[in-house]
Amino acid sequence: MKTTPAHDEKMRKIPFATVYPYYIKKVESKGRTIAELHQVIEWLTGFDDKKLQELIDSKATFETFFSQANLNPNAELITGVICGYRVEEIENPLTRQVRYLDKLIDELAKAKKMEKILRKRQ
Repeated sequence: MKTTPAHDEKMRKIPFATVYPYYIKKVESKGRTIAELHQVIEWLTGFDDKKLQELIDSKATFETFFSQANLNPNAELITGVICGYRVEEIENPLTRQVRYLDKLIDELAKAKKMEKILRKRQ
């Protein structure tokens, strides 16, 4: 699915720090923990708690956030629909990475087992 250039630009400019509290609220409201949220973020990006906090404190945009990430090679195994987009069909790399994160957090909130969320090649 193609996103519009305006949508991609909007995704690029969103500060991660403005979305992060919503991620916390979403997972905690479903009985999951911040530690589990951080585990999912670290799996996708390689960011430990210290680096994650630095990015939050600096109000890094998603563009900066993902440019500093060491994306997990198994991230391409993340598939499905999130926010009306089929993740694997998103052409813009940054928008796809943001939606990878959204999809993982959605799965965490839906009580999927961590082993399923943190995809491993068979």
